[in-house]
Amino acid sequence: MHVLLQIWVKPSAEMQYMYGNHVLKSGLGRITENTPAYTGVVIYSMSDIPLGFGVTAKSTADCRKMDPSGVVVFHQADVGEALRPVLLCHLILCFVSQ
Repeated sequence: MHVLLQIWVKPSAEMQYMYGNHVLKSGLGRITENTPAYTGVVIYSMSDIPLGFGVTAKSTADCRKMDPSGVVVFHQADVGEALRPVLLCHLILCFVSQ
């Protein structure tokens, strides 16, 4: 609600983003109008669930005319980054205790 610039990714691109990959044009669902290049944005799923943060590689106008394999948003952080170290510690502790 308080975010000015938002990008929504298609369901097929959600996991790609969560694995640390950039958002490609083929995975772009929607983008806020008049978004400039190299600006911070919040990444959402198509069902309005926040997934993380990124920096736009292209403006909204440039996104319309680029090819599907071009990068639209550079991955900065996602919601899974806080959980991955905790899960890794648990896995290591389980392995060591055996």
